[in-house]
This record gives sequence, C-alpha cells and structure tokens, in this order.
Amino acid sequence: MGRLKAATLERVEQFADRVLDVVEALERKRVSTRILNQLIGCGTSPGANVWEADEAMSSKDFAKTLCIVVKELNEARYWLRLVGRRGWITPKRLQPLEAEAIELKKMFGAMIHRTRKTAT
Repeated sequence: MGRLKAATLERVEQFADRVLDVVEALERKRVSTRILNQLIGCGTSPGANVWEADEAMSSKDFAKTLCIVVKELNEARYWLRLVGRRGWITPKRLQPLEAEAIELKKMFGAMIHRTRKTAT
C-alpha cells in the first residue's frame, strides 16, 4: 500500500489532463513546439513523480521526490503565465489551472515539511 490517498493521486492526474488540454489548444494555434514540449514535461511530471513518491522506499526518498513535484509545479506556473502574457490563451482562462498548481504546491510542501520534521 502506498503513502498517499487515492484522491491525491487522482488530483495530480487531473492536473496533467488539464495541462494537456491547454497544450492541445496551443497546438491548434501553432505555438512553438519547444514551448509545447516544455509545458507537456512540467505539466505531467508532477503526476509521475507523485506516483513514484507514493511507493518511496524511505521517508528521505519520499521527501526528495515530492521536492521534484514542487519544482515542476513552479515551472508549469511559469509556462502557463507565459502563455497568458503572450495572449495565446487568456489569463482568465488559465487562472484556475495556475491556482491548482499553487494549491498542489502548498499541499506537497506541507507533506515535505511534515516528513522532514518527523525524520529528525
């Protein structure tokens, strides 16, 4: 059995799906493949890394993997904000997805903090 609740795993999967919806909309607008690939990478990486953390072999490994999740969520926010600034998709439409990235960051940041605190 893993360390995380099924709802947490599902939430990061839904985040990835929503980022991929943005990528598909950007593809239709012929946005640079380089930007699409960056957004695909950082938008789906949190999910893959959360699933990896769920089966971590140690508390240290769990915290380290969640740190990667937080970094990838930060990068996703950057690219989403760039997309909005460029006007490829309106910032208003992207705001809920950026807000979800922030909420996930807070949630995983708290998990990292509790894990490290317990380990010392």
